[in-house]
Amino acid sequence: MFIKWIIIIMATLNFGYMVFDGSRALATGDYIRPKSGQHAGQLGPWSKAVEKVGINPESTTMKLIFVVWGLAGLYITLAFLQDKPWAWKAMLIVNIASLWYAVVGTFGSVVQIALLVISKLLR
Repeated sequence: MFIKWIIIIMATLNFGYMVFDGSRALATGDYIRPKSGQHAGQLGPWSKAVEKVGINPESTTMKLIFVVWGLAGLYITLAFLQDKPWAWKAMLIVNIASLWYAVVGTFGSVVQIALLVISKLLR
């Protein structure tokens, strides 16, 4: 049960942040970016990944992808919380598919994938 709650908290933070940042970017025109340091004013490494597949990371399309992806992840997280029969597999798939969201999202997804596998082995 402890593992399940770690997964739920991490997923809620990850997907919730995607909804927040994408919605904010749609409303204000820009994502949250670091204001200082080596990466000041830059988007995360995820932006390079989406550029490689032909999506402009600053486009309305990408901002909508963030919102929709985040909402889908939150929906799956809720189903996982409710022990829906399909939710474990959906959580695994959405986290594998979220590995592109580097750096924090990738870390969170890797941890969740590991915990999902461990939780399945412990059943």
